[in-house]
Amino acid sequence: MINEKPYKGIDMNHSHKIAGKVAVIYIIIGVLWIFVTDYISMTQAKSDVQLYAMFQQSKGWAFIFITGIFLYFLIQYWTGKMLRSQQDFNLKDEQYQSLFKHNPDCVIELNLEGKFVSINPEAENLLSHQSDSLMGKNFYHLINWNEGKKISDFFTKSLQGEAVKFETTFQNARDEKRIVRVTFLPIIVQSERLGVYAIVRDITELRREEELVVLSEKLSVIGHLAASVAHEIRNPLTSLKGFVQLMDMTEEVNPLHTDIMLKEIDRINIISSELLVLGKKQDIAFRRIDLADNIQQVFTLMKAETNLYNIEMGFKVKTAEPIHIMADSVELKQLIINIVKNSIEAIKNNGEIDISLQIIENQAVVSVRDNGVGMMPERLERIGEPFYSTKEKGTGIGLAICRKIVHRLEGELHFESEVNEGTTVTIRIPLATGHE
Repeated sequence: MINEKPYKGIDMNHSHKIAGKVAVIYIIIGVLWIFVTDYISMTQAKSDVQLYAMFQQSKGWAFIFITGIFLYFLIQYWTGKMLRSQQDFNLKDEQYQSLFKHNPDCVIELNLEGKFVSINPEAENLLSHQSDSLMGKNFYHLINWNEGKKISDFFTKSLQGEAVKFETTFQNARDEKRIVRVTFLPIIVQSERLGVYAIVRDITELRREEELVVLSEKLSVIGHLAASVAHEIRNPLTSLKGFVQLMDMTEEVNPLHTDIMLKEIDRINIISSELLVLGKKQDIAFRRIDLADNIQQVFTLMKAETNLYNIEMGFKVKTAEPIHIMADSVELKQLIINIVKNSIEAIKNNGEIDISLQIIENQAVVSVRDNGVGMMPERLERIGEPFYSTKEKGTGIGLAICRKIVHRLEGELHFESEVNEGTTVTIRIPLATGHE
């Protein structure tokens, strides 16, 4: 049940105001009556003593009669108004109660100390607690939050009158790990802070579905790379086979040949390792990584596909200082691969793809430019929307995932394109600070 104490306070204040108005009106009527009747009495006393005596005897009864009728209608009017207000309030209260009880999100009312005041049925289900067992207990001590200190800070911030939104994880009474999106809203009545409403939405299943979509797109990318990688691996294997056959015929080991063979084996190992890492499902964990090194690994992997389509691809780092960012290495590689893959598919004949990396205003800036078919302005506006694609067989999921990855990196993704001139994709990511 939502706390009703504030509303009772409001009703009492309202009744005091009405009583005060009645008293003031009564006093005003009395004062006016005295002045008017005294004036009439003095006039009659001079002209007709008998009429004066009759008026003096009847003026008290007349006052009672007149004020009684006036106050009756006045109180009836205000009472009716109060009853209508009370009915409206009761109706609104029922509506709020319905919103509270049947809300698909969890609604939790907390007092100034962070203790439970009320929770709705959805919150009972998520927390695996009955409301009676929670009343009067502290919410961030009772619940096993993953980030207890952060939750406490957000609660304090909300008590200062600010709405706060964040995502976190916690374990409920059934030891289930849940991912939730939480909004703290201050409860302010008549300029007085009474507590905080916590609106909690369980997004665990939504996150799982997003992970499945990302994994599906990742596997799709790997599938497209497979043919070109097989072609790229076949060339060093042919060289290895030739040198082995030569050594078998001459029964001699040429150091120059063994050096070439080792380099070719390293090349095969790099390409196959990148494919394995890209396809492996793992938790996303941000670490301090060397962006130039990360892109170089993608460049080596994608070079196989560009060679297959006779596309020249280059990579240039326009700064001598190291470029470090906080990111997940595999997720970042998927971002670059998706963008380069789109550039490859946009090129009809022999073309070029240029990748550059530089630092601009404390941000790492990656540009991928191609000389493909380009896009019309109306298509450019919708690029990155899920299920919208400029390709005949595309789904649009790839660039939607790119936007999501860049958003997680707190960066920006920008597209520039002209029809038959090509497209430039620019990624801006904040540099890592210190030694995180």
